[in-house]
Amino acid sequence: QVQLVESGGGLVQPGGSLRLSCAASGIVLSINDIAWYRQAPGKQRELVADMTRFGSTNYADSVKGRFIISREHVKNTMYLQMNSLTPEDTAVYYCNVKFTWGQGTQVTVSS
Repeated sequence: QVQLVESGGGLVQPGGSLRLSCAASGIVLSINDIAWYRQAPGKQRELVADMTRFGSTNYADSVKGRFIISREHVKNTMYLQMNSLTPEDTAVYYCNVKFTWGQGTQVTVSS
């Protein structure tokens, strides 16, 4: 059974940084495409960043240059490093591998 467990969300001031983690079991992240999505209140879930099994990355225009997606084979964990956060980044963030989703972690950017 594939499980994804997220951590790292919270409250941060504008301009701050957070790193989200998503620990996987039942699947090997390094040989699969991985992705981070987010859903803000009243909005549809949107793709934030993804990484192919070959390591190619893709970012939403709104986070390009500020967010970094990565994964660590030994820990079988994926990450989303988020820098220069703005209130517009406030959302629930979800990790995704194939048809499995993490439980979601709240990120709130506010002063």
